[in-house]
Amino acid sequence: MGKSRSGRRRAGAEAVVERVDGGLAELVPDRERARAWTLVIDGAPQSHVDLDDPAYLSFEYQRRLGHVIDLAAPPGRPVHAVHLGGGAFTLARYVAATRPRSTQQVVERDAALVQLVRRELPLDPNARIRVRSVDAREGLAKVPDGWADLVITDVFSGARTPAHLTSTEFLDDVRRALKPGGVHAANLADGPPLVHLRGQIATAAARFEQLALVADPTVLRGKRFGNAVLVASDHPLPVAELTRRAASDPHPGRVEHGRTLTDFTGGALPVTDLAAVASPAPPASVFK
Repeated sequence: MGKSRSGRRRAGAEAVVERVDGGLAELVPDRERARAWTLVIDGAPQSHVDLDDPAYLSFEYQRRLGHVIDLAAPPGRPVHAVHLGGGAFTLARYVAATRPRSTQQVVERDAALVQLVRRELPLDPNARIRVRSVDAREGLAKVPDGWADLVITDVFSGARTPAHLTSTEFLDDVRRALKPGGVHAANLADGPPLVHLRGQIATAAARFEQLALVADPTVLRGKRFGNAVLVASDHPLPVAELTRRAASDPHPGRVEHGRTLTDFTGGALPVTDLAAVASPAPPASVFK
């Protein structure tokens, strides 16, 4: 069998391979889960989706973002969510499954990728998910003031976060779109000596009162390249519960906040549009 329709798959399914705006996209079947797929672009795994269980999060960083979603409001309460970066819409599907009647906007610049995912891994037609195929900052600018309970930034181009999504000016617009007490969560990627990560923490600290960082301890020690989830709000964050959940993950994460997180930045300065650069490219060994 080659391509699937409506996410149906028989034993022995093959990967779906198509050229999209961002490179060569592959939807690779998960041999252990009947209707689950991994989205890979130019060899870099981007998303994992289980159509039978959209609340299942396979990737380590997506589980951590899932914890943030779980703690952003009382269990089951609908939220307004903005997703900058769509991939296979894993986290939008998660919100729809765990918080029914939520209203969501997904901003994914790669229109060809959006078409591929919609065709092969269709969204629940009852889910209130709108997808815009524009640049992340352009899409964010269209979000009404104070609309979002949650803004999730997970944008990668060629496995790097674009420079214009790393600045104080970008976070100014995130803050504009958030409700009072709303939460911003960003998926960041860096490796030793963690210059990018430290700069992103300093940038967020210049715009938000409360921060928490969730990552593998080896990444925080600068021992390897990896992902870190930075959580920001103007209201107190549920640090204790986030710490408990991260510690109980299959790959336990550590949460840094307060003075420890400030010390971790090592005096890094906030990043502005004029000084912004893309996040570092991961070493080839990361995806082997």
